[in-house]
Amino acid sequence: MNHIRDSKIKHSEETNWYVITGGPSTGKTTTIDLLQKQGYHTTIEHARHYIDTMHNEGNSVKEIRSNKKKFQLGVLDMQIAQEGSLNKEDMVFLDRAIPDAMAYYQFLNLDYDEKLLNAVNGVSYKKIFILDRLPFTKDYARTENEDDQKLIHQLIIESYTNLGFTIVFVPVLPPEERVKFILDNL
Repeated sequence: MNHIRDSKIKHSEETNWYVITGGPSTGKTTTIDLLQKQGYHTTIEHARHYIDTMHNEGNSVKEIRSNKKKFQLGVLDMQIAQEGSLNKEDMVFLDRAIPDAMAYYQFLNLDYDEKLLNAVNGVSYKKIFILDRLPFTKDYARTENEDDQKLIHQLIIESYTNLGFTIVFVPVLPPEERVKFILDNL
């Protein structure tokens, strides 16, 4: 399997973007929603958006998730388009970011492809906020279990660490306190 250490990553010009990430069921979307309610510019999480879009076209979640590579490329395309549309000077909180795809590729035993490596090569973020794990909850879009959650969480940490980004670990706190913790650590 290709690992990021196998290629030289050069980050593009600095942005004023902050990534909110972590494994499944860590409270990312709740945190992003609270930041948005406070007036901050935020983005959506693309895996769920991709599932919802494909589901609206008549595909079941099982069908959507069955072709792992197609699913990952669909999500990656959405993430690349979204980040490409953002102004680098605007303060934005992203619900996951392009490097999250690296963790999912590893989790699914997919080799990194040129599209992913090129996309990662051009990213820059101010800080990465990794939310500590909460008790795992399953919903219509999640196919992972608690062991998968732990592994994906660790792979996300490793992906951002290997890329050299500044990481802040956000402890388990009530949602409003998590948001305050993030804002206090910008």
